Amino acid sequence: MSAENQIVAVDLFCGVGGLTHGLTRAGIKVQLGVDLDPACRFPMEANNATKFLEADVDQLMPSDIQKAFGDSPFTLLAGCAPCQPFSSYSQSSKRKEPHEDWELLSSFSKLVLAVRPTLVTMENVPPLRKQKIFKDFVTDLGKAGYDIDFQVVDGRNIGLPQRRQRLVLVASLLGPITILEAGKPQVTVKDAIADLPPLSAGASDPNDPLHASASLSELNLARIRNSKPGGTWRDWPKELVSACHARDTGATYPSVYGRMEWDKPAPTMTTQCYGFGNGRFGHPQQDRAISLREAAVLQSFPKDYAFVPEGSPINFNTLGRMIGNAVPVILGEYIGEILVEHVKANGATP
Repeated sequence: MSAENQIVAVDLFCGVGGLTHGLTRAGIKVQLGVDLDPACRFPMEANNATKFLEADVDQLMPSDIQKAFGDSPFTLLAGCAPCQPFSSYSQSSKRKEPHEDWELLSSFSKLVLAVRPTLVTMENVPPLRKQKIFKDFVTDLGKAGYDIDFQVVDGRNIGLPQRRQRLVLVASLLGPITILEAGKPQVTVKDAIADLPPLSAGASDPNDPLHASASLSELNLARIRNSKPGGTWRDWPKELVSACHARDTGATYPSVYGRMEWDKPAPTMTTQCYGFGNGRFGHPQQDRAISLREAAVLQSFPKDYAFVPEGSPINFNTLGRMIGNAVPVILGEYIGEILVEHVKANGATP
């Protein structure tokens, strides 16, 4: 976009930089990323022309954000707070009483009202929209003069190679803003990762340490060898079935120990996406779980996105958490394109 319409952004809860990378692709200049996790500094700064601030958003001062914005006439505050309290994977999403992490959205709301950026965006899991804390957030934005739209976006419709639905909100002081349907062609697992070098369980690619697969026990090797793409543990010989699954109550757990399918999008990437027993994370063809690099690519990160410094050890728990919690790059780009087009259409200096 032109220099006079340049949007300058601050990315709160930035993680490894998925949202920042996508916004940058759309033409937005992200000046600052903020996260409490020090492990996010390297990927955020190594892959993006963005400064990283290790800080608790709850303790962040409005002046920290205003300094990053400078004198830009078009500013964006993005706040994708951790989603675990609201996730369908978490029992806490069924709670009626407040969860302590829910207050992160309140902290974001307070910063928006204090700084009054031109534009606001957030994304989270769909169950959040039913929570009072989200409804209060929307009400507060409206009272502050923002036009608002929010919708559940299906990742498959924006070119994300996984079945991932996210609640996306955009708000503007420039006038009415709308989240438009994308309708892009569906991207499959094969489209995304088929060209990566083959691996065996427990091995890594010497040319890309992140292309590493977790090891499997002899029992789990036998299980994955008997797993069909798109099938379940019910396809196995009886001697391979876990006792907890064999019981009547186990019938409700068909989505563990599964292989992905080449010709369909992947399941939602989670923080445990590198584990064969943690979901449908078996490779469609090779006898192993997907690698960390494959998980990152299914989150739409570039194949050369650096998550740790060269020579650093690969910790599956840490990297799985960082990749699974990331905002998909394609989603960030989709949001960025909406905001850029909005400013182009309503670009009088606010």
